Amino acid sequence: MESSGQVSGVLRACRFGSRALSARYASRGGRIGLGMRLSSKIFLASALVILVFAGVSALSLGAVGRLVSVNREISVSSIPALTITASARDALPRLLALETRALVLGDPRYATAWTELGTQVTEDLQRLADYPLSPQEALHHREASAAFAEYRRTVEAERTLLRRGDRAGALRLTETTARVLAEQVRGNLEEAMAATRSRVLAAQAEAARLETGTWTAVLIALGAAVGLALCGTAIIARRMTRSLDLLSVATTEVAANAFREPIVIESGDEIATLARSFNLMASQLRQAEEAKREFFATVSHELRSPLTSIRGAVDLLHAGDPGPLTKKQVRLTDSIGQSSERLLRLANQILEMSRLRAGGVELDWKPLDLARLVDRVVEELHPQAEEAGVALEQECNGSDFTYLGDEERLYQLVVNLGANAIRFTPRGGRVLVRLTDATPEFELQVEDTGVGIPADALPNIFDPYRQAHRDRGGTGLGLAIVEGVAKAHRGHVTAESREGEGSRFTVLLPRS
Repeated sequence: MESSGQVSGVLRACRFGSRALSARYASRGGRIGLGMRLSSKIFLASALVILVFAGVSALSLGAVGRLVSVNREISVSSIPALTITASARDALPRLLALETRALVLGDPRYATAWTELGTQVTEDLQRLADYPLSPQEALHHREASAAFAEYRRTVEAERTLLRRGDRAGALRLTETTARVLAEQVRGNLEEAMAATRSRVLAAQAEAARLETGTWTAVLIALGAAVGLALCGTAIIARRMTRSLDLLSVATTEVAANAFREPIVIESGDEIATLARSFNLMASQLRQAEEAKREFFATVSHELRSPLTSIRGAVDLLHAGDPGPLTKKQVRLTDSIGQSSERLLRLANQILEMSRLRAGGVELDWKPLDLARLVDRVVEELHPQAEEAGVALEQECNGSDFTYLGDEERLYQLVVNLGANAIRFTPRGGRVLVRLTDATPEFELQVEDTGVGIPADALPNIFDPYRQAHRDRGGTGLGLAIVEGVAKAHRGHVTAESREGEGSRFTVLLPRS
């Protein structure tokens, strides 16, 4: 009844601890920020990249539009105007020649040809007015048109004089006024052509400048877009991978029973939701583990007293204090003694393991000789090895094995490894206990030629209540206690094995 009451107290304490941990989790969870969802972050990053590329495209299209406008002005306006002006200028020498031949020879065909060519030049000058001209071009065009109109009137005056028979007056008018006016038209047209050429060259220079500026702007904008895209992607990827790495590390710690503090969450995306669920799961697992450990420790502690009393009573019966026992009574008391001894050993192991895993074991640090300690263990295990038909050997490499530690715990460590190796080694096999001075640490190895450990069981071989071969007995606590003692001495233990060939356990103990 007393034990039942204490177990109930333990369970109440576990429930109280669960509520305390939940409150602690809630307080830590209160630091979670109100960040955007992960989908929103990815959408905004993608939208930013799309907007930047759209801006680059708009900039490029604007620059291309300006280039097309400049080229259109050159091809549709400037070059045709230049061609028409050149055609009108080149027609003037022919007009003068036709005018002279018509006066000198009196042939009406030359007069008709002059009229047709003059009409064409007049039309060309009128067509030039339809093109967008610069102020300087328009000025020269007006002057040329006015001078040519005056030139045509002068030629009409010459023809009138010729019809009256005044050939000398007509020739005099041709040599003076008509020729001056023709040269004036030619000069204005050449100046208009020069102005048009200047405008074409300026437009070509503008096009080249726009092309260079367009390439520069597009390359800069493209680089900025790529940079923004990479930065946005890198930030999102880094936040995601950092959170996932944190979850991965925490998962590994949970698997190794080393997860203590909840993950601090400062965002509100999907990964943060996963982290909250993970924290809750880890908290519940931790509570369950602590409740189980406390329960086992309490039950083991409570079992020790009645088991010790049973064993004491059996010893008294064997001593014959109440009176002599019959053979049947002796067999029964032997069975009771062995069973109580086994139960007491199991209770002690559970209690020891619980203390080691909880870090509640206070070591008795004293100088000791590891070589002598190993000698004692080998000497103690020899009867067990002989009974099992296993050769137990010892090997020491080094001269100074002085160590500062808890002799009782280390003795238990070596006994557990040695007894374990003997139990899993078939008759005719071999167990070797090797101690090496591998400065700056001592290396203790226990090798056997036994059945080995299956590959799937090897990673969890040091977990409590885990047994690679359940058919061979044992509690599954011996190796867990070995690992706990090694860690308490700031060392660690590793296991290597190949099924069917044997195993090797290595304990490394630092000197300081």
